[in-house]
Amino acid sequence: MNKLLLHPAAKPLVFVLCLLPFAWLAYGVVVGELGPNPQEYLIRATGDWTLRFICIVLAVTPLRVISKWNALARFRRMLGLFAYFYVVLHLLCYSGFDMGFEWGEIAKDIAKRPFILVGFSAFVLLTPLAATSFNRAIKAMGAKRWQMLHKLVYVIAGLGLLHFFWMRAGKNNFAEVFVYAAIIAVLLGWRVWNYASKRKAKNAPAGARGGDKPLRSTS
Repeated sequence: MNKLLLHPAAKPLVFVLCLLPFAWLAYGVVVGELGPNPQEYLIRATGDWTLRFICIVLAVTPLRVISKWNALARFRRMLGLFAYFYVVLHLLCYSGFDMGFEWGEIAKDIAKRPFILVGFSAFVLLTPLAATSFNRAIKAMGAKRWQMLHKLVYVIAGLGLLHFFWMRAGKNNFAEVFVYAAIIAVLLGWRVWNYASKRKAKNAPAGARGGDKPLRSTS
């Protein structure tokens, strides 16, 4: 599997797969197959795909560690940038279809409605992650500071889930919310467990880690 993931065609293939939701939505607009309210459909769909890509990004590390497919790490940056791509589309759809690009009204709406404020906060936090997703940024910031900044993805996932919950609460439709909540809980829970396991192994006595060698008999 690692050989397949390292194949030169792997990244272009993943890129195309990540674009498929956008292509499907664009096709729906052209042929008029997005239902009676296509504007609302686009707002909801781009938001859903943002949350899905955040879940996919969070899944990369657990899947890499458990499966030993270390080459998965090379796709994480691209997947993160696609999460940002879809959240930008989500924001543009809301700004255009709901608010007519009236920036003053948009600012008032963000301040007035908590679920929009939470969603916009997630977008704001995701922006520096997208802006520092290239190698020069890592070198300029230093690996430790870069890693600390990119831990914001956990906060972003929580804000995105809360935004999604409030969106569905208006129609008492919580089925999908529970699915995303379970996925995010598992992915974040695995990180807590993995971190605790590493700390426990690090603090264990040398003999327990296999560091002490048995003495050989001299007889």
